Order: sequence, then structure tokens, then C-alpha cells
Amino acid sequence: MKPYAENRKARFEYEILETYEGGLVLSGAEVKAIREGGAKLEGSHIKVFGGRLALIGAHIRAYSKIATREGYDPDRTRTILVSKKELRLLTDKTLQKGLTLVPLSFYPVARRIKVSFALCRGKKAHDKRASLKKRDVERSIRRFDE
Repeated sequence: MKPYAENRKARFEYEILETYEGGLVLSGAEVKAIREGGAKLEGSHIKVFGGRLALIGAHIRAYSKIATREGYDPDRTRTILVSKKELRLLTDKTLQKGLTLVPLSFYPVARRIKVSFALCRGKKAHDKRASLKKRDVERSIRRFDE
């Protein structure tokens, strides 16, 4: 299925080591807002707080067809649901120096909205330049083949 929102910058800024999937705890209006394209993941990250995963910095705008929007915080912290075993594993891995959890996309699974996130290590400037150079070479090869 086509994702509702993607964090395209994450693949450039970070080296992705492992990817995971989790459920999101959302209100009904937030689900509708995500389905109409009102979510942004740029600049967001995931932390382990008190035995749960928290999505921090994701912006989900208010649903457009709702009458009252007072008191709604589009940037509030949202909970990500994973199994206890996965939570223990992720907690241990994020304690290692240089590793972080970054959300990659929101996408539908049946009638639910899931978040795909990855265990990442930040890229250095020379790694980013190498990624850009590789992308340019692949683009020129595709252009030459056509």
C-alpha cells in the first residue's frame, strides 16, 4: 500500500541498520487527518520513556471537517505499540552510543495505521556526499539507457 506520510530525509541523514513496525495510539480525528494527508514526519524521532516507545516531533494537523479544534496539539507525543520482547531489544540497542530510532513512514495495514521505524546511526558529511554521488551516477546511467 502507498504510505500516508514518509520521512524521506531520514534515509539521507542516517544509515539504517534495522527496520521495525509498530502500531500508533491515535484519536479518531487524527486517523482521519492522516488518511487525508495531514501528517509530517520530518524532524521526528522515537525515544523509550517509562517502558514504552514515544513518537516525538511528528506533526499531525487537525482534521479539516471537524467543527471544534480548540485544545488540539498537532505536535503531541504519541505512543507506539510493540511487543515486550521488541521493546526490551530496542531499549538495549538505543543505549549504545550513536544509535537512535527514527520513524520512516505511516502506512495502512487493514484498517489500522502503522508506523515503520528504523534503528539508525547518523551519517558523517563524507558519507552523505558519497550517497549524492552514487545517486547522480545511477541517474545518469538510467538516462543513458533510455
